[in-house]
Amino acid sequence: MSRTAGEQPRETLEAEIREIVNRETRAWDTQDVALLLTVFHPDMVWPWPPDARSHDPATWIFWAGRYDYERWRANWQQLFDTHELVHNRREIVKIVLTEEGDGAFAVVDVDTLWRDRRDGRDFRWQGRSCKIYSKVEGHWKMTFQTGLLDYAQL
Repeated sequence: MSRTAGEQPRETLEAEIREIVNRETRAWDTQDVALLLTVFHPDMVWPWPPDARSHDPATWIFWAGRYDYERWRANWQQLFDTHELVHNRREIVKIVLTEEGDGAFAVVDVDTLWRDRRDGRDFRWQGRSCKIYSKVEGHWKMTFQTGLLDYAQL
């Protein structure tokens, strides 16, 4: 069994990363804002590409400022109140841990389809994301996530 510098088995750390990715997925599936917000580090910022082909970060935007519990809660609650979740398919492609066991990233393929309750229009989150985590006071928290990008034709 391989161990990190912190002497925690790598398999345990990888399972912890799978848990936080799966917790985030459960939060989207159940539209549970409180559960979703347990994933984020207080210093989280979330740039977003204008579309899945915009790999150049010079084109990215911020959809919201630095993590703020009340502001982010209200944003996500508004989405849940105004949209129906049609499907939410997420697959972990890869997990990478630092040697020290205090940082990690998970590559996740996402296909989430929302339908506006007012006008019936669909919008989709689809692509590959890199979710970056730090272990803070014994708990994993997401510090950064790339927006969903399409790597199919690169």
